[in-house]
Amino acid sequence: MNIAITAPKRLYQEIGLALQERISTSEFKVGDRLPPERDIAEEMEVSRSVVREAIIMLELQQLVEVRKGSGVYVVSVPEVGQSQKLTNNRAGSDIGPFELLQARQVLESQIAGFAAQHVTKSDISKLRDALDTERKQLETGHGDYDGDEMFHLTIAEASQNSVLSDIVRDLWARRDESSMWRQLHIRITNMNYRTAWLEDHEQVLLALQKRDPKGAQEAMWQHLENVKQTLFELSDVDDPKFDGFLFR
Repeated sequence: MNIAITAPKRLYQEIGLALQERISTSEFKVGDRLPPERDIAEEMEVSRSVVREAIIMLELQQLVEVRKGSGVYVVSVPEVGQSQKLTNNRAGSDIGPFELLQARQVLESQIAGFAAQHVTKSDISKLRDALDTERKQLETGHGDYDGDEMFHLTIAEASQNSVLSDIVRDLWARRDESSMWRQLHIRITNMNYRTAWLEDHEQVLLALQKRDPKGAQEAMWQHLENVKQTLFELSDVDDPKFDGFLFR
């Protein structure tokens, strides 16, 4: 009986498995430095963010190591059947962090615009409480994102549509459960970027208070664009200024 091998669900997995195969066939040997991310992206005709996610996947599999100010190095060879194991276990359904942020940007910007038409005084009060929680967490150096999550979920609830609220709640749950997301954020010690995100949130709240759908949509879109760009820049191994904060 023939057993079908499940194809990778995510584009980053396809790229990761292709790199894994090149390690298996000794094109990249233990101790070798992988080509620059930009070169891999051009060769495989994908975006750099997809390559970044593929590198995180390989790092979680302990096949590569990101070295401060140096690059990505092969540290071990894949075990037999490791690629099939990826597609059959829970890791096979993990979403790449940049793919997840892109989905949130599309959905949450539209939801914010819609919520601006239905937001209540109680919702505004809850949103202010969420921002207060964010400020306190930043002031104390707290690493949690409780205030951030509360802010986004409250906007979804302000749409007065339980389906939209459930969608946003599910996206955050998948983020919280994602080993890819945790790996991207590991050992971040500088919280300055979160101060900028708090300012973004204040702009979203201002548009909601004005009941300005277009303004709320644009403010949320720009906020999540800022999040994507900040995390992408901080995790750029090929940047000479990269200091390894986001990696082990």
